[in-house]
Amino acid sequence: MSNPGWADWQAVEKIDPEAAEAILAEVHRENSKIELIASENFSSTAVLAALGTPLTNKYAEGYPGKRYYGGCEYVDVVENLAIERAKKIFGAAHVNVQPHAGAQANAAAYFAFLQPGDTFMGMELAHGGHLTHGSHVNFTGKLFNVVSYGVRKEDELIDLDEVRDIAKKNRPRLIVAGATAYSRIWDFEAFRGIADEIGAIFVVDAAHFIGLVAGGAHPNPVEHADVVTCTTHKTLRGPRGAMIMCREEHASVIDKSVFPAWQGGPMMHSIAAKAVALAEAATDEFRTYAHQVVANARAMAATFREEGLRVVSGGTDNHLMLVDVRPFELTGKVAEERLDAVGITVNKNAIPYDPEKPFIASGIRIGSPAITTCGMKEGEASEVARLIAVALRDESRADEVAGRVEELTTRFRPYPDVA
Repeated sequence: MSNPGWADWQAVEKIDPEAAEAILAEVHRENSKIELIASENFSSTAVLAALGTPLTNKYAEGYPGKRYYGGCEYVDVVENLAIERAKKIFGAAHVNVQPHAGAQANAAAYFAFLQPGDTFMGMELAHGGHLTHGSHVNFTGKLFNVVSYGVRKEDELIDLDEVRDIAKKNRPRLIVAGATAYSRIWDFEAFRGIADEIGAIFVVDAAHFIGLVAGGAHPNPVEHADVVTCTTHKTLRGPRGAMIMCREEHASVIDKSVFPAWQGGPMMHSIAAKAVALAEAATDEFRTYAHQVVANARAMAATFREEGLRVVSGGTDNHLMLVDVRPFELTGKVAEERLDAVGITVNKNAIPYDPEKPFIASGIRIGSPAITTCGMKEGEASEVARLIAVALRDESRADEVAGRVEELTTRFRPYPDVA
């Protein structure tokens, strides 16, 4: 396997050949399988190169111009680049680019406004929400009084009248919109109105769709929310990490909640990579990419329906969908395993009102960001959906599907320079 162009692999192999071998094997896996996990993507070689810089050496507790250590003049430049680029792309008044991950960003946002025991409202995990939206196994469920909203059984869409009724009855101090497995557009204006009715802080967890917002393929929550949290490694296609955007009136309390309340020294190499990713996100090429992500997802959803699989809520408006595999008399767990065997990577996922346990599940979650990064368009996306249906419907055709997957990944791969 040849060396990637974003790192000094001779040094890695000399010091730790076992780690080098495992890392390169992972790159080979990414090159040779069709990646459909909705929360994953492929960072550019420029982003990867920024991650592997000596900026990892620098402690920079605090914020640009107000650090607790000396020698921060150049990391200040990098952090300010990331901040100003995010402000420009999303129209945000204030941006904090230091959160290490989405869960930490959400924690900082919540504790900027809440005390343990306060009432908090988020989307039910079983209906598409995230662990940090109030799950009983998460800190949100353990520290706050959680009330949840979900989707209607008949059409699997959010019922805003029900959201309003729950909010007025329980009067949470903070309401979260956003999900990890909901395929429709959020009505941010309506949620803003509900929050205003009861005097609640309105937070949008835009982790999944923020890259679509950057590319103009999804409504911008920054226009309506008090606070927007997001990850940088999903549709935004940057390094693993997160950001918080907020109104100017919340800037101080958000910054203090990130540091020193929840984190210490920021990961400056990751912030540098965020800056690079945001520079990429400001281009016409990225805008084209974001719209193609949605087009590909819709093409896949249409093909699944044609093949006899049920798409939750009937389709998708963003980058992902939940596919109910029960029409093929399968569980999500079996479907995930069967697809992995032919070179297609998905994750099992509960569907709303799922009769199965989460580790078994009745569905799989499908995302189009990674295959779009590799250059696939609607035709290839539809073919991938059809291959999934064939593999799930008829296990005897596994070799045929695997052969076609190999042909596709030869032409569409994230890191073609790595053999």
